[in-house]
Amino acid sequence: MKFPEYKGLDLPKVAEEILNSWQEKNIFEKSITSREGAEPFIFFEGPPSANGLPGVHHVLARAIKDIFPRYKTMKGFQVKRKAGWDTHGLPIELGVEKELGITKEDIGKKISVEEYNAACRKAVMRYTDIWNNLTQKMGYWVDMEDPYITYEPKYMESVWWLLKQIYNKKLIYKGYTIQPYSPKAGTGLSSHELNQPGTYQDVTDTTVVAQFKAINETLPDFLQNEGDIHFIAWTTTPWTLPSNTALTVGPKIEYVLVDTFNQYTFKPVKVVLAKNLISKQFGGNNAFEVETADELKAYKLGEKKIPFYVVKEFIGKDLVGIKYEQLLDYALPNDNPQDAFRVISGDFVTTEDGTGIVHTAPTFGADDALVCKQASPEIPPLLVKDENDNLVPLVDLQGKFRPEVYDQIYGFANEHVKAEYLTEDDLASELKSQQEKLKDVLKNQKQYLSVDERLGLKLKNENKAFKVEKYKHSYPNCWRTDKPILYYPLDSWFIKVTDVKDRMHELNKTINWKPESTGTGRFGNWLANANDWNLSRSRYWGIPLPIWRTEDGKEEICIGSVEELKSEMLRAVDAGIMSEDIFSGFEVGNMSDENYAKIDLHKNIVDEITLVSATGKPMKRESDLIDVWFDSGSMPYAQWHYPFQNKELVDTTWRKADFIAEGVDQTRGWFYTLHAIATMIFDDVAYKNVVSNGLVLDKNGHKMSKRLGNAADPFTTLSTYGADATRWYMISNANPWDNLKFDLEGIEEVKRKFFGTLYNTYSFFSLYTNIDGFAYKEADVALNERPELDRWILSELYTLIHKVDKFYSDYEPTRAARAISDFTQEYLSNWYVRLSRRRFWKGTYETDKISAYQTLYTCMSMVAKLAAPIAPFFMDRLYQDLNSVTNKEASESIHLSDFPKYDESFVDKSLERKMENAQTISSLVLSLRAKEKIKVRQPLQKIMIPVDSTQQKEEILAVENLIKHEVNIKEIQLMEDASDILIKQIKPNFKALGPKFGKDMRFIATEVQKFTQEDINKIEKDKNISLEVNGKNIILEVSDVEISSKDIEGWLVANDGSLTVALDVTITENLRKEGVARELVNRIQNARKDAGLEVTDKIKLTVLNFDNLQQSITDNKDYIMSETLTKELVFVDRLDRGTDIEFDTTKSKILIQKI
Repeated sequence: MKFPEYKGLDLPKVAEEILNSWQEKNIFEKSITSREGAEPFIFFEGPPSANGLPGVHHVLARAIKDIFPRYKTMKGFQVKRKAGWDTHGLPIELGVEKELGITKEDIGKKISVEEYNAACRKAVMRYTDIWNNLTQKMGYWVDMEDPYITYEPKYMESVWWLLKQIYNKKLIYKGYTIQPYSPKAGTGLSSHELNQPGTYQDVTDTTVVAQFKAINETLPDFLQNEGDIHFIAWTTTPWTLPSNTALTVGPKIEYVLVDTFNQYTFKPVKVVLAKNLISKQFGGNNAFEVETADELKAYKLGEKKIPFYVVKEFIGKDLVGIKYEQLLDYALPNDNPQDAFRVISGDFVTTEDGTGIVHTAPTFGADDALVCKQASPEIPPLLVKDENDNLVPLVDLQGKFRPEVYDQIYGFANEHVKAEYLTEDDLASELKSQQEKLKDVLKNQKQYLSVDERLGLKLKNENKAFKVEKYKHSYPNCWRTDKPILYYPLDSWFIKVTDVKDRMHELNKTINWKPESTGTGRFGNWLANANDWNLSRSRYWGIPLPIWRTEDGKEEICIGSVEELKSEMLRAVDAGIMSEDIFSGFEVGNMSDENYAKIDLHKNIVDEITLVSATGKPMKRESDLIDVWFDSGSMPYAQWHYPFQNKELVDTTWRKADFIAEGVDQTRGWFYTLHAIATMIFDDVAYKNVVSNGLVLDKNGHKMSKRLGNAADPFTTLSTYGADATRWYMISNANPWDNLKFDLEGIEEVKRKFFGTLYNTYSFFSLYTNIDGFAYKEADVALNERPELDRWILSELYTLIHKVDKFYSDYEPTRAARAISDFTQEYLSNWYVRLSRRRFWKGTYETDKISAYQTLYTCMSMVAKLAAPIAPFFMDRLYQDLNSVTNKEASESIHLSDFPKYDESFVDKSLERKMENAQTISSLVLSLRAKEKIKVRQPLQKIMIPVDSTQQKEEILAVENLIKHEVNIKEIQLMEDASDILIKQIKPNFKALGPKFGKDMRFIATEVQKFTQEDINKIEKDKNISLEVNGKNIILEVSDVEISSKDIEGWLVANDGSLTVALDVTITENLRKEGVARELVNRIQNARKDAGLEVTDKIKLTVLNFDNLQQSITDNKDYIMSETLTKELVFVDRLDRGTDIEFDTTKSKILIQKI
């Protein structure tokens, strides 16, 4: 039996073949059943929604999820992995509405709720096959045959039970929260609903062009000596002006400084606005442009026609950084107020309307928040601390201004920002109050003035309004009622998270977050400041809120099971409120799927149920659905139909995950709801370890988008590069929690460097082992009988095992991948195999060769196991190929085998240091050769290395032959005192000195430059030196300086830390001839390969004479013939056939013939 040999590396083909093998042999199932009775490792799958197609980011997310269950399985744990589908919520509903050509308003009119829900049920599983296909092709092991599905009655019943436990703890109430709200319809809207077609409509509102006074000291030179200057900015939502903290200009937009008069106060004013918008702000019959500044003097106070003069022009980027006085100084931002009230730059600024300067309030707008975040330093939002020390905006959760926004004349504090929320009585009462307060600024007031109107009035009177007018503009409206929406408190059902947030915060400290900063920062801060959870959703396709209430709201019941609902229905039937139990066919206690298929708990069904209160009143179900995030947060329990089935297993084991992973955005989604539900019901965590993975961006760091054409197709990527290379690239390129700049060239590089290296190593191994018939039938060569090189690579291998095991157990897959990759490329291939090459193809089949085979086999087998969690297909193929001949292991797949165990007896740190010395010295010598353009095949006489200890001397001598072979030199000279030969030079390491010594750094640097050779030797030997600087004694460490050696005649010198190597670059005639011989050997070996000769074939070599080529060959004849398996060597003066060879100044031809 021979080790399989291949003609090339084809990772997609390997994946396809191994996947077929897994499926034929049920390897995934066996990975679970083979661990029956073992300690469980619990993994939760965060369910995707199958009504959308998967993207390349799902490959990363699922690779992360796959790694640790595979690793834990190999460590002996039993890892059950139940897939799931998230089947409710807005993504499904909005997709169906678009598909059906309806809006939410049509549900119950053009289409029944029953028909609508049936369409949702059908749509939600549309792309299941495609998701399953991706799951298989990328090697993600999860049980797709028995997934949990959130629309199934069993799942929904468990959700009801969980909600009732929270209800029984008195943690559910009806209350208010700020959300997009439609006053006319009396219902909240989602952000998705706000973007429905037709929601943005033209409306007429009070708008203000406000004057923001620049702080003169911050003006650039070109605006100095111009007197007071104001920026004018336009807003269609004046109620946000108290929360202004920035003005945004377009960096490339042309702006002007205009000298004019305020149309309300008639005072002179100089304003900045976009050049293209002069006609907007100075248009009409009441303004006219003058040619000179002197012409402005002719204006008389109170004249309606106002002149204006354009003083100068400039561009937006020149305005950035200017500060201005706060427009309405009711409150300052709590954090970094010094960074507020500044002009910043934003690409979204246009000159289509307004002034070309955008009033920016990051508290109330996504664009505003983003541009302020991007500013340097960041512009703070206007948040103040409430009575509980929480940071809040100036508008409270009831849609009212906070007390800080108090104006004795104009009002505002505790007022609703929009009048729509006031009753007729409120309006009448407010009008009376306004007539009294405003009498000095507004005569004969006849009607109530809104907040926006009074803000405009105030700014006019204070010379801070350039223009106040009614304006038609686009504004989001409720698509149900066609009325404007506001962010407003909703009458919704809430979970009282504020009662348990301290406990949630406390329990969160026990969770191992990767990265830790997400747990302590983003998530921890979110918990510490958590508001009550709005549970209500005014939708149709979801899990209904199981609360029935009397009309007056005084009596209610929360249903926690189908059994309880049936019992209550029977009470309602007895009371004459219902005619029958609509679930009469359901058998209580029968947990079969067939029994549960008889019922449906969705809205269209349960809304037909009327229950009876304790006092005999009818109770209707509260019409809302449960927030879909509660669905997904319930999955640890609902996936097992807890507590109706599997109660003991869930209570003792399954309810708490050892590991979960999802995107960092889930810190306020799934991660949060899992944690909240577990805390409230079980007073415990839902997960012990969590990886929050970052975004997958394009190679330029931009968000991937089909519209932009920069999205990578996951199926094309996998079919082109293979799942192994794709997964390895994603995991090794960046930590899972960092954003990944996805580049297909990076996958190709991983394929070539890591998988190509491992493939070539295996190919090399199989080539020679198949010639020699190695099958690992011999007993292991004792460690102490193995050559030093074998013992070294085994030491490094077991050091690697120790590291990688710890990296995986610490949820650090990137560090594991990089360590495996470095070992494979640098140690195994570039060092061990290269230096052992002769042992494989030369010599007889004895202990040395057997040791080499066994060592390389062990390394490849162990690397395969270490890398298998990340690259499951290729590593299984490598494992099976190795095991197919040796049968050393009984497992039919690497994923059923045991993870390598660390064995300290293999580790020899002294040997690792010795080899590190050899590698460092070799690297230095090779760099010197490259600097002098001397090929490695050209032998050189010697290197000289100063040593400062007996240990260093012994460690270098131990690897002397290896170094000489690696860098092609004849001898190594170790010198205990090289001060007379090597001249050292020293300079300060400013990067180290600065942080340590601050202002004294320059004085220390001066002293360092005065060091003698004796001083340099002392700091190098003792690792520190004492200095007196400015009357202070300081200890200077060797890391605080940089020491190097000067080149000497005929030598080149290089340093790496304290290690110095001097290379004799003199090439004698004998060395030159040997160099020619080595070049010739290389050309002969290439010719053998091109001729298709086997490695054991003997040859006749014919060489065309050229100058003194024959002499060089003759002097090194034994070496050449031995290396090339040449049995007959002939020189000729003419050679018509053969291979041309050329190197250095030699031009010749060779002919090889098999004999």
